[in-house]
Amino acid sequence: MTDDTGPSGPGGSAHAVLGPDDVARALRRMAHEIVERHHGSTHLLVVGIQRGGADVAAHLATQLGEILGTPIDHEDLDVSFYRDDIGESPLKISAPTTLHSDLRGRVVVLVDDVLFTGRTVRAALNALLSFGRPDAVDLAVLVDRGHRELPLRADYVGKNLPTSREERVIASLEGVWIERVS
Repeated sequence: MTDDTGPSGPGGSAHAVLGPDDVARALRRMAHEIVERHHGSTHLLVVGIQRGGADVAAHLATQLGEILGTPIDHEDLDVSFYRDDIGESPLKISAPTTLHSDLRGRVVVLVDDVLFTGRTVRAALNALLSFGRPDAVDLAVLVDRGHRELPLRADYVGKNLPTSREERVIASLEGVWIERVS
């Protein structure tokens, strides 16, 4: 853990919770947990939720490939059109979906940077299932900050980080910060 200040936004500077080495260790541990759960399966497909989950997913897929000794497929998924708040604010297309794999017979590890209310994950599940029916879907998140509005939980968590609703969590491969927004 570190006490450096990080990204700055409307609420001011953010307090660092994890540094780059901490994030790398957490992702390595998560990769080992995935391998252990799926007994070394090479039928894994790592899918990052655009934007925040894409870089985390790419790094996780690399870690899995190193552990298993074979490359693990990694693709990205934009959930913009599957959100339940699509009519409440202007549509923001985050980044393109690169998911083109046949999901049959695959174990999909859906990856995001921060798990908060669960609504983005719900949208991601709907989007993912429009590409077919995988054998299983696991959820991996770098940070679980609580405050769920839907009955979802992550299978693999880098860091459980209790927060208040007045805080924002910023997570990337470079670290994790908490910022007070009000």
